[in-house]
Amino acid sequence: MLYEISQLIKVYGTRTVLDIPLLEIEKGRIYALLGPNGAGKTTLLNILAFLDPPTSGRIFFRSQPVHQPGTDLQALRKSVVMVDQHPILFTTTVYRNLEFGLKIRGWSTKERDRIIAESLDLVGMRDFAGAPAHRLSGGETQRVALARALALSPDVFLCDEPTSGVDVENRHIIVEILKTINAEKKISVVFTTHDRSQANALAQDILVLNRGRLIPAAFENIVSGTIEQANLSGYRFVLQNGMAFDVPASQVKGRSGSARAFLDPAGIEILKMEENVNRPDAISGRIASITAENEKIRLVVDSGVSINILLSVDEYRSVKVMVGDKVKVVTAPGSVHIL
Repeated sequence: MLYEISQLIKVYGTRTVLDIPLLEIEKGRIYALLGPNGAGKTTLLNILAFLDPPTSGRIFFRSQPVHQPGTDLQALRKSVVMVDQHPILFTTTVYRNLEFGLKIRGWSTKERDRIIAESLDLVGMRDFAGAPAHRLSGGETQRVALARALALSPDVFLCDEPTSGVDVENRHIIVEILKTINAEKKISVVFTTHDRSQANALAQDILVLNRGRLIPAAFENIVSGTIEQANLSGYRFVLQNGMAFDVPASQVKGRSGSARAFLDPAGIEILKMEENVNRPDAISGRIASITAENEKIRLVVDSGVSINILLSVDEYRSVKVMVGDKVKVVTAPGSVHIL
């Protein structure tokens, strides 16, 4: 295991920005970290980069405990590189930008030339070696930043919104660069994004943060509403448009009033309108879109709010619905999570 994190808490002032009971990141894989603004994504990257210590909790890196202070953090930081959302390059040539870190680490001129050429080749920027780095476009700057990080031969790439503010052409190139770095160099990658489709295209694993907590699956199904008691033993989560979902008492934990909930897209069942469904929590809607997603089929149902549903290929074939069809959706027990 590359990272093993338990009971991690990060507090700024009086605000808890991260509360993660358990997180494991495997070596050699690509992880996407999704979540709304303020969810704690960048804070988590800084902790993974050993740039910011947690307030409390345990971190193991390559099976060794990390103590801050105490552990040789400088040695750990040589194994992990952080590529910022808006990387800053020195006002010199592209070559000199890559050479700086290698000179500090004591590489010979011959070895520096070889490493820089290979790194720029991989990102498609070798012809720009002599170009002024501060005059590059946003996409070119991001590619040089990736090459600069790659030249240091790290074990881990941590990328904060690597395609933010980048044109469409370079966005695609950067995604392919990260895939190549992972496949050919065996470098683990953790990147943040707001783009669910990009996460699906690039990552093998998706982590989702909401208000500093990891939640299962995708964050599209986070909705606002109120918690109401339905009977002596059960509760309902009621949305503003009147839709309601059954919620077990264990989820509520004595709470009432306004709240937010996550609806697990893998725990929602879709039924045709003509099926006789005698359930008060069955919600009517219309299929807005159907897309293939890895080995799953994603359906978006418009029922006043957009509800994302993930089905296996066999499940989708059994319901045989098309875009525009009227359907009903019901939530399986345990698929509604009060946040």
